[in-house]
Amino acid sequence: MALPLASLGRPLVGFFCLVLARHLVTVTACPEADFGQLMNELCLAKFKLEMEEIVKELWCDWDQTVRSYREVTNCTYLIAEKLDCYWPNHQVNDFFLAIHRHYFQDCPATGRVLKDPPSNILCPFIVAPILVTLLGTALVVYKSQRNEGIV
Repeated sequence: MALPLASLGRPLVGFFCLVLARHLVTVTACPEADFGQLMNELCLAKFKLEMEEIVKELWCDWDQTVRSYREVTNCTYLIAEKLDCYWPNHQVNDFFLAIHRHYFQDCPATGRVLKDPPSNILCPFIVAPILVTLLGTALVVYKSQRNEGIV
C-alpha cells in the first residue's frame, strides 16, 4: 500500500523535491546546440576524411573501418563528457543513424561481405543430395520389379 507523499512529512517531501530538481537541472544542463555542432565539426569531419581514404567497396569490411568507427564513437563520448551531457542521447543516436545511412546502408547485417564459398566446398553439397536421390530411386525401382514372396 503506497503512502501519499504529504503523509511522509515536510522534511522528506523537501528531500524528494531536491532530488527531482537536481535531475531536472542535470537533464537540461546539456547545451544541445553546441553538442551537435561539436560532433559535426570534430567527430564527423575526421570520420569523413578517414572514410574517403578507404575505397567505397571496402566500407562494409569491418577490419577496414573498425578503427575509424571506434574513434568517432569515442569522440562523441568525450564531447558529451566535457559538456555534461548524457551519452548516448537522442543526438548521438541521430548522428550514428546518419553515418549508417550514408556509409553502411548497403552492408549486410553481419558486417561481412557475402560471397559464394569456393567450388571445392560447394560441389559436395550439391552432388551428394543428387546421388542420394538417384540411389533411392534406383533402389525403389529394383525392389518393385522383384516379386519375392509377395502375396
